[in-house]
Amino acid sequence: MTEAGTPPHVPTIRDVAARAGVSKSLVSLVLQDDPRVSAARREAVQAAMSELGYRPSRRARALSRSRTDTVGVLLNDLRNPWFIDLLAGLATTLRTAGLSPILADSHTDHRVGIDSIEMLLGLEVDGIIVVGTTEEELRIASAAEQVPVVLAGTREPHLPRLDVVVNDDLAGARSAARHLISLGHTRIGHIAGPDEIGALRLRGFRETLLEAGLDADQYLETGGFSEEGGYAAARRLLSRPTPPTAILAFNDVAAIGALSAADDLGLRVPHDLSLIGYDNTHLTRIRHISLTSVDNGSFAVGVQAGRFLIDRLRNPSLDARLYLVPTSLDVRSSTAAPPVL
Repeated sequence: MTEAGTPPHVPTIRDVAARAGVSKSLVSLVLQDDPRVSAARREAVQAAMSELGYRPSRRARALSRSRTDTVGVLLNDLRNPWFIDLLAGLATTLRTAGLSPILADSHTDHRVGIDSIEMLLGLEVDGIIVVGTTEEELRIASAAEQVPVVLAGTREPHLPRLDVVVNDDLAGARSAARHLISLGHTRIGHIAGPDEIGALRLRGFRETLLEAGLDADQYLETGGFSEEGGYAAARRLLSRPTPPTAILAFNDVAAIGALSAADDLGLRVPHDLSLIGYDNTHLTRIRHISLTSVDNGSFAVGVQAGRFLIDRLRNPSLDARLYLVPTSLDVRSSTAAPPVL
């Protein structure tokens, strides 16, 4: 206890070094997460910090390492509910490592004339995590020459030393198609999405139908990410003389659009039409929607993307890595056997 009016002693790096029996420079290396420090010495320094209640100055750490302890997170549209769980996993990992995420919505920024990538670089972020498909590929390539970049939920652009964390889109689409086939559906449609992710989901859908001896190309429409796109594509499919009895949508948002299209045409889900989404967002669990959906492990995608960025901050010369998060199918009330004709 200190005397009245005397401020308590604030532990310093010198105190930590003395308690751990190491030099001040080694304590600094531990604070920098330098990989050259042995596990035993790192543990001794961390134990000394804990015992003394030492809290390193965030500003001092940033200045000593020429780092800001911030990470730019680029989203293509904050309205997409798929981001919620992914961002939760990402933020948990980054904050545990003492890093703070700075969000940028490229969709909104573009509308008001802001270059999201340049804005993040201007804030001197230590790295950038790109979440979901984006049209900023050239900007991302430029940014990757300045700071570490990790892709989460997208496979593009393809660049050296660019880590990618995605779910297994091929397997996810296959499991959805197999579920519909197992229910007895033979007229199965797909609302396809864009880019490499969309191509992989389409491939998984097509291969599974072909293996079952079904026509894989009869009921294909492009719908994209949005509810409006899903609605329009589903209207085209369901307005055909012989419509599909089941549809796999590119994502949950497009599936919600398809649900609205079915309702407008007087079709009941799942009695007249079975419907599957992809992403397993919170929308699927709304009671009156109860949408069967492919769970793409978005929280795990966020966690791994954060880990990859932390690794690359420590060692920027790592080879590029691809991490596939397993998928599963959550069956709810939107799928059933086809109607008896």
